[in-house]
Amino acid sequence: MRSHLLNDTTAEQYRRSVTDGVERVAAKLAATDRPFTGISVDALSPRIDEIDLDRPLHDTTAVLDELEDVYLRDAIYFHHPRYLAHLNCPVVIPAVLGEAVLSAVNSSLDTWDQSAGGTLIERKLIDWTTGRIGLGPAADGVFTSGGTQSNLQALLLAREEAKSDSLAKLRIFASEVSHFSVKKSAKLLGLGQDAVVSIPVDHDKRMQTVALARELERCTKDGLVPMAVVATAGTTDFGSIDPLPEIAELCEQFGTWMHVDAAYGCGLLASLKHRDRISGIERADSVTVDYHKSFFQPVSSSAVLVRDAATLRHATYHAEYLNPRRMVEERIPNQVDKSLQTTRRFDALKLWMTLRTMGADGIGQLFDEVCDLAREGWRMIGADPRFDVVVEPSLSTLVFRYIPAAVTDPAEIDRANLYARKALFASGDAIVAGTKVGSRHYLKFTLLNPETQASDIAAVLDLIAGHAEQYLGESLDRAS
Repeated sequence: MRSHLLNDTTAEQYRRSVTDGVERVAAKLAATDRPFTGISVDALSPRIDEIDLDRPLHDTTAVLDELEDVYLRDAIYFHHPRYLAHLNCPVVIPAVLGEAVLSAVNSSLDTWDQSAGGTLIERKLIDWTTGRIGLGPAADGVFTSGGTQSNLQALLLAREEAKSDSLAKLRIFASEVSHFSVKKSAKLLGLGQDAVVSIPVDHDKRMQTVALARELERCTKDGLVPMAVVATAGTTDFGSIDPLPEIAELCEQFGTWMHVDAAYGCGLLASLKHRDRISGIERADSVTVDYHKSFFQPVSSSAVLVRDAATLRHATYHAEYLNPRRMVEERIPNQVDKSLQTTRRFDALKLWMTLRTMGADGIGQLFDEVCDLAREGWRMIGADPRFDVVVEPSLSTLVFRYIPAAVTDPAEIDRANLYARKALFASGDAIVAGTKVGSRHYLKFTLLNPETQASDIAAVLDLIAGHAEQYLGESLDRAS
């Protein structure tokens, strides 16, 4: 069994096995003509269930053959231009190369003596990102597993900085379309069920600052503590960006921590054309960024950044075997001192490889392309009488729904849109997401692939309309 360990004696076997795997994936990518095969759970589950994990195949070629059947053939491929569903981006080759390197070397980024140069590379990227945001010379941060963890850590720091004698008094303010992780974080942090105050949004799905001011005033009047305001720069459903400068003014007025969830909108930090859309982010106390959403990085690649490095002490614990206090005095850089995680992948390497190969302008150009495509798609849907589009895009998301000319019952229109999304997924021809606007069901394009063209959007709209019309026709037949 030692023959499977990666070391100096197995380097050639490693080269052959990885090359075989890469060639298979490359062949699959080259031959993929739709984002999904449309296979059902019931059809795929028996293939997995019949595999006996206690009877290994003892050969990586045989394992790859099996993997083709249980995974690669039916995987959902985000690189396809008609994958238009969730916040999943196609990935750039330098980042995939970085993934291969970091997996093989397997550094752990918790302590210097497990990573050496990896620690310094991550710190350099943190400094680069805080510089792009404009957080100032005292800023710092750490890579995380994703936006949910970043938001949790930011709100942990805000909770501790609030210095309240009672958790029950703490309040978090976020828009009604903010990410669910805000409420989840409040629960994990031991705050009450009513700790998150939902602020209404305007027609463009941006937080109403008049309403925020009113709620902040009410909070302080009632003897409560306004712990944090979470502004969103790129909401999951709409891609909307809250009015960051106005929110920053209110946070300063009420002495409230300002957190900006820019998990989606962080791509604007590299934008050549649209950087001004997140003006005001530089005034935040903490910021979430997800490089694996809009920097075209493989999952996972995220970070939480803070204006004042000293606030990261609230996540610091010292263990004698790992990061004893004396290491701080010896100026040994241990990233575990800043992180909620201990063992942690060297995910920063992927972004490092990308920046050193493409540069920030290369990333920004790709993100600008999808933002511009969304604007073109918005005009296209707005001019199509078959559809109703909700809001002009700030980033690359379009929320819309099919509106049949001969049907006026909102519930029946809901069912037609739900059916269309399900039927489209089952066909494998394209994948779109869904959400609710008010109580009504809508569909969603999340455009993160620069290879997607306006012609793809037009084709998918026709497919949606066709499936919806088929459902409505069958519905009328059943009714008669």
